[in-house]
Amino acid sequence: MAARTGFTEGRILIVAFDGWNDAAEAASIAVKTVRDRLELVERAEVVDAEDYVDYQFNRPTVGIDEHGVKRIEWPSVTLYGPPAASTPTPRRFGRGKGLAADAELSVHEDGSHLWAMLGTEPSRSWRRFSAEVLQSVQSARITGIVFVGAMLADVPHTRPISVFTTSENVAVREQLSIERSSYEGPTGILGILADAAETAGIPTVSIWASVPHYVHNAPSPKATLALIDRLEEVLDVVIPRGDLLDESETWERGIDALAGEDDDMSAYIEQLEQARDTVDSPDASGEAIAREFERFLRKGDDGVAGSEGSTPEDPKTP
Repeated sequence: MAARTGFTEGRILIVAFDGWNDAAEAASIAVKTVRDRLELVERAEVVDAEDYVDYQFNRPTVGIDEHGVKRIEWPSVTLYGPPAASTPTPRRFGRGKGLAADAELSVHEDGSHLWAMLGTEPSRSWRRFSAEVLQSVQSARITGIVFVGAMLADVPHTRPISVFTTSENVAVREQLSIERSSYEGPTGILGILADAAETAGIPTVSIWASVPHYVHNAPSPKATLALIDRLEEVLDVVIPRGDLLDESETWERGIDALAGEDDDMSAYIEQLEQARDTVDSPDASGEAIAREFERFLRKGDDGVAGSEGSTPEDPKTP
């Protein structure tokens, strides 16, 4: 694996929040996968959720642990990092040592490489919330942040999931050969935190997956897999997939079966496929792409990406 340089050479924090930023739970499951595969441990509860969460909107959940004891899990924001150690000696996870056998990932035991943050989007006081989160990020000596999100879009489930990678930081864009987002409109907590981090001098990258809006009620392992693929490219790491490949295939077959029983749904998916194939065609001109997307991508409501005037070159990245 190549040596980390530039944006990836310090402590990188990978962030996902459930809620508006997390269509089909694709982003939060992707970051949970990173956390679990890298065996990251809880370092801190970042904020007191009582101050920011409306429990009628984001309700606590009740579960039973491995000892048969009922537990209440409260919405929270949690920071995870590699297990603390007295020396910064790299620890290599290889075959039979926590990570899957198809990966070797060097993780510094002093927490100098990959960290993760998972949380619930706050209901109020976003500015104060962002200030508290940023304080914890700075205390952990994080040098770069990758925000992971998923949005609903008019895209077919039968084609590869579209993933957009952007940054507001000029140096990061040059290093990673990515673009700046041209999105204008409502934003979620990821957008607020990214702005606060950049203002504080912490470079950021945003990675967003487009999830078919007609299957948003269930988790999308295919979108999660696409996000993990892009995280690997950006961070130059290997993240074991576990069962995600099989789950993705099962997910797609299940939607195929539903569409086969619904003529309207099947016809709609065929339209989306035609639009996507037009965009992906090597002979497609910019005008043809724009016309095709203006025809099919005009919803823009209820979190569905693709309002009038958007094109693949103008990703709707909140």
